[in-house]
Amino acid sequence: MTSVLPPQKESTSGTYTFSSRPRALPNRSKYRDPVAELQEEPTQYGNIMYDRRVIRGNTYAQHILPVSAQPDPIEIQRQQEVRRRAAAKKRAKDQLRPRTPEPVEGRKHIDVQTELYLEELSDRIVETDVECQTDAFLDKPPTPLFVPAKTGRDAVTQIEEGELFDFDIEVKPVLEVFIGKTIEQALLEVMEEEELANLRGQQRAFEELRNAELAEVQRLEEQERRHREEKERRMREQREVLRLEKETAEKIAARVFAKHYLADLIPSIYSNLRDNGYFYDPVERDIETNFLNWLVKDVENTLDDHVLGRKVLDMLIREVVEKRLDVFQQMEQQHNASA
Repeated sequence: MTSVLPPQKESTSGTYTFSSRPRALPNRSKYRDPVAELQEEPTQYGNIMYDRRVIRGNTYAQHILPVSAQPDPIEIQRQQEVRRRAAAKKRAKDQLRPRTPEPVEGRKHIDVQTELYLEELSDRIVETDVECQTDAFLDKPPTPLFVPAKTGRDAVTQIEEGELFDFDIEVKPVLEVFIGKTIEQALLEVMEEEELANLRGQQRAFEELRNAELAEVQRLEEQERRHREEKERRMREQREVLRLEKETAEKIAARVFAKHYLADLIPSIYSNLRDNGYFYDPVERDIETNFLNWLVKDVENTLDDHVLGRKVLDMLIREVVEKRLDVFQQMEQQHNASA
């Protein structure tokens, strides 16, 4: 059995509340019989966008009534605020609308006929003039100073003699400390500046000395390079001179050896010819004489050629020796000049 709870007062917040305890649903007939639906004709499907049961558009903007019948006070307040803002905007627009300026003193605005055809005003209002004489202008009194209204409560303090500090006595130690610290800091800064100036001076002197030493080292290196090049050049010249002297000595030795070798050539030839029996017959002697004459002439010519060659060789040797002597003299002069 299910029991029904007494009705409760609906809350203004619109929250869901149970009206009865949970219970099982009764067996009810279905809305449609599935067997009958199967026996009916097949459904003709169409465009569901034209079905009235389909809601088109944004479903968040739909106005759904709350559960409670009473309107939401926040919504009512918001609507009132919107109406109030609209009225304020309307009043502001009315104030900003251009209007006819106010009439000057002694005049007033009246209705004027502005149509094309004039009409006679039969209901003319009776008008009368009224005048009033005012007093002469008086000097305006000076405006009094603005004195704001007094607010709050007054409070006083009684200071007895000796309660406040003596400025000269109390401030003197503090002032002495400040002055001493300031002077000490100033002296430290001055000493630091002097030390920096001394360091800069020492650095400048060191740089000047280093530059002078670098220049001297470069000069000595250049001098050493010149001496080394001069020494190598003289060694090459000396080696060339020794090579030429050796060639000259070899040529002289070869000439002397050839001269000594050819000194006994003619007697040995004659003795060999005589020993071999070539001069045994007068006829042959004549032939031998002719042959000897021819041979002597030929030998003389050959010796003349040899003598000429020796003379030419002597001349060449003399020229070479003279050139070498000139070279030695020039090297001696250069060596003396450099020393």
